[in-house]
Amino acid sequence: MKKQYSMLTDSPLKSIILFALPIMASSLLQYNYSLVDNIIVGRYVNEQALAAVGCIGPINSFIIGAALGLTTGFTIPVAHAFGEGDRHKLCHYAGNSIALAFIIGCVIMVTSHIISPFLLELVGTPDDIKDIASSYINILYYGVPIQMLSNNFTAISRSTGESKKPLYFFCVSVVVNFILDIIFVKYLSLGVEGAAVATLISHFTACLLNGIYVFRFNKNVKLKKSDLKLNKRTAFYQIRMGIPVSLQFTVTSIGSMCLQSVVNSFGTNVIAGFTAAARVEGITNIPMSGLGVATQTFVGQNYGAENYNRIKKGVKQILLLDLLVSVAMSLILYFAAEPVIALFGNNMTGEIMVAAKRYILAIAQCYSLVAILFVMRNSLQGMGFTYANSIAGIGELFGRLSVAFVLTPLLGFDAICYAGPAAWLLADIPLIIIYIKKQHKFKLLKN
Repeated sequence: MKKQYSMLTDSPLKSIILFALPIMASSLLQYNYSLVDNIIVGRYVNEQALAAVGCIGPINSFIIGAALGLTTGFTIPVAHAFGEGDRHKLCHYAGNSIALAFIIGCVIMVTSHIISPFLLELVGTPDDIKDIASSYINILYYGVPIQMLSNNFTAISRSTGESKKPLYFFCVSVVVNFILDIIFVKYLSLGVEGAAVATLISHFTACLLNGIYVFRFNKNVKLKKSDLKLNKRTAFYQIRMGIPVSLQFTVTSIGSMCLQSVVNSFGTNVIAGFTAAARVEGITNIPMSGLGVATQTFVGQNYGAENYNRIKKGVKQILLLDLLVSVAMSLILYFAAEPVIALFGNNMTGEIMVAAKRYILAIAQCYSLVAILFVMRNSLQGMGFTYANSIAGIGELFGRLSVAFVLTPLLGFDAICYAGPAAWLLADIPLIIIYIKKQHKFKLLKN
């Protein structure tokens, strides 16, 4: 038990880093679902298939991101209850979040299949890859309830101070995904459909293992059947927590879809280059994102325990560390991105590589902005001020829309490369202001 309370008693920076390392590894493994699909499809099918899988990225983020954002909000009260030391309340919130995740996941799955053709049309998916993209994404939608449950189980474990076990489970699921990808795509020639089915099976594997751990082996979570019965009042509270987080993903994804529609107008080669570069960017995002998620747990537990001075100290330290990490990631992007991009296909040259390198260079110049975003957003989220996510999401949306529809006609593909940094900057500003205001209020609270 004492070990679980390290977030409440140990050095803030040390406890956040130790907690973040398994999260980073889990995120890297989780990211491998799409990364492995992209590489195997690009190498063993063709560049058209890579472009098809890549162009549905913003659509997938719109659906899956919104769904997983809900589960993140559902489990914030779990961290608060853990910090308070109230085991009964913790189990009540955890069980209710599991029921909510499954029910809402089923609703989102059905809705996604209905609106999928409209979304593919909305982002201007080229005709030569539209059918391929549709086949891939519609299979993935069957996994929405599974992913929501898996993410919810993982969030419950992390809220109670356990970040290592989800890592082990993701290791297993990634191995399953890789093996099935090779079998389905390379040897059985099932194309993007095979890659999608492999991903679906691997998600189920992760969900099953995470679920078994939460129900049977997590010492801090002792769920009873009554905890899994949906409580309307608790559900409303958790949904109120989850909707702003979900909206942040949704609004951000709308901006990404608008940007993707502009990228699609440049043709299949640029789409392929943009897709490969964005996947490499996603890898270097993981250390900063992992520190942000760990900060949310740290803040959530200490907010529940009313350790307000500890929150201020921890957030300040982790922000400085994340900025230093962003500099390191920028250097890695600048010097190592090209050979990694080359892994995505047998013909990653010419226009494809030029587009990828231009995008990577722009991101590397502005990476400190995303470090600030991760720390500020997760800190406010940990305190339960999830409305800040929606405000930041609107800033990101405005940044991407401005670039997509105002600057791109004037500057071409170069403008698209700076859409991300513009979005990060416009999200950082309101988050910093809100955090400073909340920090000042700590002085009025018990220390």
